[in-house]
Amino acid sequence: MKKKGYYSSGEFARMAHVTLRTIRYYDKQDVLKPSCVSEAGARFYTDEDLARLQQILLLKYLGFSLEDIREMTIDDSDYHFMLNSLNLQLRLVRDKIEQMQLVEKAIENTASTISENHSIDWSKMLDLIHLTAMEKSLKNQYQNASNISARINLHKLYSENKQGWFPWIYSQLPIEPGMKILEIGCGDGTLWTENLPLVPRGVEITLSDISEGMLRDARRAVGTEDARFSSLVFDCHRIPYDNNYFDLVIANHVLFYCEDITRTCSEVHRVLKPGGHFFCSTYGSGHMHEINRLVQDFDTRIVLSSENLSKKFGRENGYDILKPWFTKVQWKTYEDSLLVSSPEPLISYILSCHGNQNQYILDRYKEFRAHVKKRTSGGFHITKNAGIFICEK
Repeated sequence: MKKKGYYSSGEFARMAHVTLRTIRYYDKQDVLKPSCVSEAGARFYTDEDLARLQQILLLKYLGFSLEDIREMTIDDSDYHFMLNSLNLQLRLVRDKIEQMQLVEKAIENTASTISENHSIDWSKMLDLIHLTAMEKSLKNQYQNASNISARINLHKLYSENKQGWFPWIYSQLPIEPGMKILEIGCGDGTLWTENLPLVPRGVEITLSDISEGMLRDARRAVGTEDARFSSLVFDCHRIPYDNNYFDLVIANHVLFYCEDITRTCSEVHRVLKPGGHFFCSTYGSGHMHEINRLVQDFDTRIVLSSENLSKKFGRENGYDILKPWFTKVQWKTYEDSLLVSSPEPLISYILSCHGNQNQYILDRYKEFRAHVKKRTSGGFHITKNAGIFICEK
């Protein structure tokens, strides 16, 4: 007998306007499992399963494989996950539209050249090949955007310092009209979107990132018509600007990702004007160590990061790394901690880490959710040990 609130496979397929064969195929591929299976083997689905199916169909429409989709979706209909998923899907759709507009323009130009010259311009054909190959970058872009969103969201929701990290960072910056400012590794531009009314007129702010997808998000966020902002894709090991060009350079949680921190510091020093400032944030040992303990208590094989980033560039060793390049180096601590009262944002954060956690969590997701829910039921305290180095050339 069918339970209330459950739909048979056929009913579920009709509601979603897909074939029963599609639903069965997704079940077989472990992309969308039924919420209930009767003793007789009948499969039943719920409204929550519709939310997951929406993600699957949208990502499939955008060209992702089922293997990609399995890694990119979570079997949880909590509104935190749903809102985050919809926002990220919206970014992907906008990226797809931009890419298709570029392809459309390239086809028009190529066809026009052939029509006018009665010959084939093979360089334009190469451009078309490159444009159509851009599709492959969407998965990494989606995951990068998802990771950044999950990390920011946890701090926004549960930070006990109500000023917030990005407003605090901005309050440390000596920004004045006429300044030329560079942010390396700007991500989705949150530093500026959270402080946009405070940014004075007459400044020139260059947003940079190694990811074109991240820069697209940043451009949209700050507004493509805002003349104060420009953007450029480059690797911070080679900053494509003249010596003594910028008044201020910012690297928010970036240096510990650099393969050669010394070279990056050298480049920052080169492009800074005499008396200019370099602001670079990081964290110290013990930062959010309770999360590591939480996942280890669930499965000792889980490692949230393949390397200890604070050992590469952190509060403890940052002064020694920066001092050879700058006349003054000082540290300022951001006084804060987290008190997490709901499992979903914490789970999103954990799944966004760069370790092996998905290998041991996704197949036991409901069990892991119960583990985190129990630990957060009375408030889960997380220590923060973060701040910023302020350097002067």
